Amino acid sequence: EHHLQRAISAQQVYGEKRDNMVIPVPEAESNIAYYESIYPGEFKMPKQLIHIQPFSLDAEQPDYDLDSEDEIFVNKLKKRMDISPLQFEEMIDRLEKGSGQQPVSLQEAKLLLKEDDELIREVYEYWIKKRKNCRGPSLIPAVKQEKRDGSSTNDPYVAFRRRTEKMQTRKNRKNDEASYEKMLKLRRDLSRAVTILEMIKRREKSKRELLHLTLEIIEKR
Repeated sequence: EHHLQRAISAQQVYGEKRDNMVIPVPEAESNIAYYESIYPGEFKMPKQLIHIQPFSLDAEQPDYDLDSEDEIFVNKLKKRMDISPLQFEEMIDRLEKGSGQQPVSLQEAKLLLKEDDELIREVYEYWIKKRKNCRGPSLIPAVKQEKRDGSSTNDPYVAFRRRTEKMQTRKNRKNDEASYEKMLKLRRDLSRAVTILEMIKRREKSKRELLHLTLEIIEKR
């Protein structure tokens, strides 16, 4: 950002664009051989574009992804030991999730990983070396969130901030009048239902009394 600040300051001072005060732009390079080695041109359209394997969906994929340095290490390690890229990712993922600010020891790594001791030692030493060279607290990138003590208020890289002020929304009086009319109509309908039930109750009582009187008349006759 200091290039941008220098360019703005120079424009404010001199009033014109200076040749030496510019924002640097990285140059684009093209390497056809390297591109073709990664993306071969022998592509054939498959019969199905979406493939579903229901039995492999339950397997949880590790959050750690290999980079170019990891691929070189895994290829070298393959010559001496039996290891796959997915297995390496799972091992690094368990080591990262088992560690906090301080990395786990070799003995703790053996408890976390269910592999051969020699393989664990090789991966552990590589992981420790890479973790020391890493600037962040973990090799797995994570979204930086707001701290509860409020110490990260001025940090521009914090995501998902909580609102400090409550949003003031416009009140629509038309909606309030419509809801009031609906409540009045609901109350009117409920009152009518109660009145109808009371009348039905009186009718049934009258029917029962009429039945008793009819029985008495028949018995007296």
